[in-house]
Amino acid sequence: MKGMFITFEGPDGSGKTTQMELLARHLELKGFKVLCTREPGGTPLAEAIRRLLLSPWPEQVLGITEVFLYAAGRAQHVREKLLPALEAGRIVLSDRFVDSSVAYQGFGRGLDPGLVGRINELATGGLTPRLTLLLDLPPEEGLRRRRAAERKDGPDRFEEEDLDFHRRVREGYLELARREPGRIKIINAAASRDEVFRQVREAVEPLLEGP
Repeated sequence: MKGMFITFEGPDGSGKTTQMELLARHLELKGFKVLCTREPGGTPLAEAIRRLLLSPWPEQVLGITEVFLYAAGRAQHVREKLLPALEAGRIVLSDRFVDSSVAYQGFGRGLDPGLVGRINELATGGLTPRLTLLLDLPPEEGLRRRRAAERKDGPDRFEEEDLDFHRRVREGYLELARREPGRIKIINAAASRDEVFRQVREAVEPLLEGP
């Protein structure tokens, strides 16, 4: 089987990282070679951009500035890490990709989602996930989970946004799922960890049987 690109999307607190790790172990037990990565990040330069994006700043960070910073990190990530792994036949699992930018900067910040998409198409060279698992969760619950978790570095800039912002982000994700039901599968992230993983496996297994 050639390489396959699968992304995890959803709000902070939805359990993306946990479910990605569970899926990676599940796939490795089946004999697949797996690469786990994240955005923003994945390479030294992209990780530096991540720190810029998530840190608080004394000035207002414009939505369009966020778009270009995310796209810059993504361009590096795609060419330095994702494409080589896919060409080597690995299954690549990424915690976030382009859909995050469309949801957060497009719908959340009120920018044109089409413009955000076009900028990222240039950044990625058109790379698109074979499957996107959208871990859907009411924003109130996602924020509650994040605040309940002990974090040494405190909340990032996006976690400090108001509830209306996070509601717009959720609506953006759901709108993307309505537009691309073949690629984006909605997972009920409010369920137990095991039930969420059952949904994840159910979405992924048919792809493993294909050519």
